[in-house]
Amino acid sequence: MGLGNPGPEYDETRHNAGFRLADHLAARWRLGAFRRVERARQAQGTREGLPVRVLKPQTYMNRSGAALAPLQTLSGFDPSADLLVLVDDVALPLGRFRLRGAGTAGGHNGLKSIEGTLRRQDYARLRIGVGPVPDGLTDLADFVLGPFEPDEHQVLIDLLDPMAEAAECWLDEGIERAMSRCNR
Repeated sequence: MGLGNPGPEYDETRHNAGFRLADHLAARWRLGAFRRVERARQAQGTREGLPVRVLKPQTYMNRSGAALAPLQTLSGFDPSADLLVLVDDVALPLGRFRLRGAGTAGGHNGLKSIEGTLRRQDYARLRIGVGPVPDGLTDLADFVLGPFEPDEHQVLIDLLDPMAEAAECWLDEGIERAMSRCNR
């Protein structure tokens, strides 16, 4: 599940790095177009015989967890094994990403919403570096809702394939193996 804000005014913002990776995965895995589902847009299909779905919540960042409600009703859905959240992280420098199998929201409102819905913190996340926050900036929202500079945008584009490979490693081998092989 990629996190971001719906609407063209947010397309190029740092906060939509999760949506960018979600789009990349759906294209790479040839899942077809995103379609409207309850509180999200979804692309689904199979990757190497495994059923996958890529979600982009349409609830705005601070209510991202609402898009998980339909998944929670699925028989056998286990967030600790079946969910990978793609999320921007200002604590990581641009050009870096980190996989984690559990942890806190770290002040991220999208992750707080997911934890509120799931009532747990043991789900995988791929944190996409969008930092550092410029010195003297007092409103973090201004930074994450601001667009990437052209050279920064290219850094994110260049990272999409390595992050997709990390997501594929998570699918194929689980979070522990993916963390040991793919963290940058």
